[in-house]
Amino acid sequence: MGEAEIDTNNRIIIIHSHIITYGNAADETITESIRSEIETMWNEPHATINIKGVSFLVSFHITALLQPSIDDIEILSNTNSRNNYFRIEEYAHGNISFVDSIGCNTGYFKLENLYVGSTTAAHEYGHTLGLEHPVNLDYRGKDIPRIMYPRGTLVDEQFQYDPSKSAGVTGGTMHPMYRKVFTEDIVLLKLDKLRFINNKAVIGDFTNVFHYNHADERFNA
Repeated sequence: MGEAEIDTNNRIIIIHSHIITYGNAADETITESIRSEIETMWNEPHATINIKGVSFLVSFHITALLQPSIDDIEILSNTNSRNNYFRIEEYAHGNISFVDSIGCNTGYFKLENLYVGSTTAAHEYGHTLGLEHPVNLDYRGKDIPRIMYPRGTLVDEQFQYDPSKSAGVTGGTMHPMYRKVFTEDIVLLKLDKLRFINNKAVIGDFTNVFHYNHADERFNA
């Protein structure tokens, strides 16, 4: 989720998002790593979009804060469209990181998925802005996979976990570290369709879900 702000003088659309982390595996290092990955990858295309005949550069401004003592009431009562809340733990149901819906501001990250260069945070951030997984998960012959392709996607062998493996077998699917954000991904945000008021608009929606630790037996029933 985020807030889009139009700078008409400089012809820039700035996407503001604030990442707030909590949980037993959250710390300042991993919080900064998430922030940096999202901001770096989504700014990499230097994408421009056209609004009413005017070309605007799209720029992502991502901030982050470790907030280990945050509680469910604070998240539930949030009204700031820039805020995104992610619990980080070593264990996650399903053994994978996730967000709560397409276009949201909350989720749960498995620590193992957040190594430097994993692209997991940048991928999940795309979901918070409203992007879904592509329908066709056979990306062979199309070079570098785009950011919203999930694990299990078929790709050219150099982008597999193991280039020596046949497509589709263990090791023969996309390694997420090869995903990149392209201009096409930013076009899919449909920023030109947003309803701007005083040059600002909301991207995504409030889910405001506080996640408990999946390893805590009290919440596994």
